[in-house]
This record gives sequence, C-alpha cells and structure tokens, in this order.
Amino acid sequence: MPPLISIITCFLNQEKFLEESIRSVLRQNYANWQLILINDGSTDSSTAMAREYAEQYPEKIHYHEHDGRKNKGASASRNIGISLAKGDFIAFLDGDDIWLPEYLQNQALLFQKNPDAEMVCEATLYWYSWKDQNTTDIITPVGGPQNILIPPYELILNLYPLGHGAAPCICAMVVRKKTLMQYGLFDESFRGMYDDQTLLIKIYLNASVYLSSSCFNVYRQRPDSLVHTSHNIGDYVSIRVRFLKWLYEYIQQQPILYPLVMKRVKTILFSYQYPRVHKVLNRVKRLVSKFPV
Repeated sequence: MPPLISIITCFLNQEKFLEESIRSVLRQNYANWQLILINDGSTDSSTAMAREYAEQYPEKIHYHEHDGRKNKGASASRNIGISLAKGDFIAFLDGDDIWLPEYLQNQALLFQKNPDAEMVCEATLYWYSWKDQNTTDIITPVGGPQNILIPPYELILNLYPLGHGAAPCICAMVVRKKTLMQYGLFDESFRGMYDDQTLLIKIYLNASVYLSSSCFNVYRQRPDSLVHTSHNIGDYVSIRVRFLKWLYEYIQQQPILYPLVMKRVKTILFSYQYPRVHKVLNRVKRLVSKFPV
C-alpha cells in the first residue's frame, strides 16, 4: 500500500473555484489520499459545496469549520488541518488552485527514490490564461539546482524572501508530517501574506529538500489575490518588514547561530528603513570594486 497523503485545503469564499480544486484531487492517478477541507469563515456557497463533497465521498473527503464559523486566517486553518491529518505526508492545495492528475503520484515517487528527503517541491505553472486567453502562462522553477537533494540551510539564502531564487508555491510542496511536528508549524500571527514563508524558513534551516523540475501544479493568478492587493494598496513593504523582524527574532531563539542569515536580514531591513543611505552605500561599493587594491 503506498503511503497516505493528507491534502489540506483551506478556503474563504471560493465558490467560483473550489469545485475545480476538489475535482483536480479526485482526478489524481495516486489513489491513497485524504482531502481535509477547512472552512475559514466562508459566507458564500462554498460552504455547502464543501459539505456536499464530504457527504458524497465520506471515506476520502472531510469537512471542518472553526467554532462559530470564524475567520482565523490561512495559518491557523492549515495548522488545524495538519492536526487532523492521518497521513505520513502533508500536501497543501488552496481553494483556487488545481493539480494535474500526475501530481501526487510524481511527488510520492520522488520520496520513494529519495528516502532522506523531508520535503519535495517542484516548479509551478503561473496560470494567467484562465481569465484571459490572450495572456501567457509561465512555468517558474524553484530557485536552485534541479532534481537534487539539498541539505539543510543551503536554500535559505538563495530563495525568496532572502535570496533571488523563486520559493516553492504552497500548492507545489509535500512535507513529511513528522518534519512539521518536529520543527514547527505555520506561525498563526501571519494570517495571509508570508504565512507560507514562516513554515518554509523552519524547513530550510532543519530539513533536506528535494527540488524537482517537474510541474504538475497550477497556481491561479488573480487580481484580487493577497499579493496583488497588497501591492495595489501599498502595504506590501510594511508586511515584508514585519516578516523580516519576525525572522530576526526567530533566528535569535535558535540553538545554532546563523551569522550569514542574520547579516542578510539586517541588510534588507536597513534598505527599507534607510533607502537613500542604502543606495549611496551600494554605489560606493560598486565604485570601490572597480579599483583593485
């Protein structure tokens, strides 16, 4: 029997997309999965939709809502999903994204071939054409060497939000449940933006990660998404600074010192707090580098 994979889908008013996400799970070639639907305070028809699928597939799909049907945010909802999960592996699929039929089968095979991997992640198709057929969809690989097992610590400085490489999307990663329980879950103080990064930081520091060049997940690009909205209303920088301060404090609490990480965080924070001074210092560094000592 192949290992059970628990899929966690938290949703908030996703009546337009939730059914498509659920059906993409039902179409998986890999049979041994359970889908945990976490209602994060929906007020539209997605609640009835999720309940209907749970009633139709009681052995495969499970429905959960917060007391009083409250909105607790993505981090708290996913943590509850993890606590309810029975599988040895945890996958995440937001209520507006989809998987191709090969996704779970491919991820399970990669774990089988790489038994030391604690997380497997792959490239992601950024899906623009769902709304406008004239736009081009883009496949974005995770930054770093492909189809190889990366030891702990090596990814944190190379991937967003501290590096230039693309971080894995939440719908493109499968993690061992024991890894999540050992190194920490989502930080529930981050209800939306950077919620996934608080988990990924813990994994980067402590776990071996396999980066795959395959791409069987589809990330729907929406103008009303958290990322696009934060840029449009101008609060992206403040949210990023808050995350960097959280990361600085988190690193300080670790039993192992990470001086390069601390230096990178300080540099980025400085660039936001004193942008003009930061630009001048960078110009000076570039000028000095042109003259050999």
